[in-house]
Amino acid sequence: MKGCRARSGRVALTLALALAAALAALALRVPLPWMLGPLLASAGCGIAGLPVLASDRLRNAGQWVIGIALGLYFTPAVLGLIGRLAPAIGVGVLWALALGYVFYRWLLPAAGGDRATAFFAAAIGGASEMAVLAERQGGRVDRVAAAHSLRVLLVVMIIPFGLQASGLHGLDAALPAVAELQPLRLAALVLATAAGIAALRHAGLPNPFVLGALLVTLVLTASGVPLSAMPRWASNAAQLFIGVALGTRFTPAFMQAAPRWLGVVAIGTLAMIAASAAFAWVLASWVGLHPATLLLATSPGGIAEMAITAKVLQLGVPVVTAFQVVRYVAVLTLTPVLFRWEQRRVA
Repeated sequence: MKGCRARSGRVALTLALALAAALAALALRVPLPWMLGPLLASAGCGIAGLPVLASDRLRNAGQWVIGIALGLYFTPAVLGLIGRLAPAIGVGVLWALALGYVFYRWLLPAAGGDRATAFFAAAIGGASEMAVLAERQGGRVDRVAAAHSLRVLLVVMIIPFGLQASGLHGLDAALPAVAELQPLRLAALVLATAAGIAALRHAGLPNPFVLGALLVTLVLTASGVPLSAMPRWASNAAQLFIGVALGTRFTPAFMQAAPRWLGVVAIGTLAMIAASAAFAWVLASWVGLHPATLLLATSPGGIAEMAITAKVLQLGVPVVTAFQVVRYVAVLTLTPVLFRWEQRRVA
């Protein structure tokens, strides 16, 4: 009981710190202040050894809210656009797989030739899912998780600041299907998405809070069912919870465990961001969308983080979401197959 109270106290203090950091970032006009402020503050405190702590339940709630907010953008017209972009989305999947393979070859010497560790650390997928796959193949789970955490941190920090500094925001302001808050409809939407989340969790599918809420809301939006907008405070709180969950992964032990490994991961991530920017320019000339939108769509970040960036900077939320979700599912499905192929190739 005492341990539970102590844990709750640490979470509450961390949230108070995160709120102060978000308000400071808002005053300083930092891009994505409600996510980057808490992320940087909690990461800095964690590295300094302060007892910051995230709540998994609040992180899940944040992902739930973001899933609903993203689903509200998928009107019939937007789905028609996504359908026309299907070939480009397929190319985006191939790009992610190729990028992950090159990153794997870059990480392999730092992993001491441990192919399982390097391969699953390099895959452009979710940290927890890749860590589980690595463990099944005898890889180093700690290094895989560290690589994914550092990659997402760098992507979430560098790309929003770069886009804001270059003035590339507000260029593709897609609007959600509904702009008014309707409390009763919102309550019904929350219940419907809860059922979707429960179904995905029962099926053992990954990332159920984002994907379950997104898929249910998407279907309802595309079907013309009357819905409600998400309150701004809920969206801001969701970003804060996700920022804290990312930032608290960084501890003194994290930074001291394998500094050379983290350095190699950081250099490789910077190279992937630069390569993704070049790829986005090429892809933009083919599909007729802005390169900034396609950078978020094809960059090596996570679904929630890149979709939040697109939402806040008004850079094609449904396009970014569609690219990221399809890539996430494809990478998660194909990575074990590709690893077996790599083992046979080496043998």
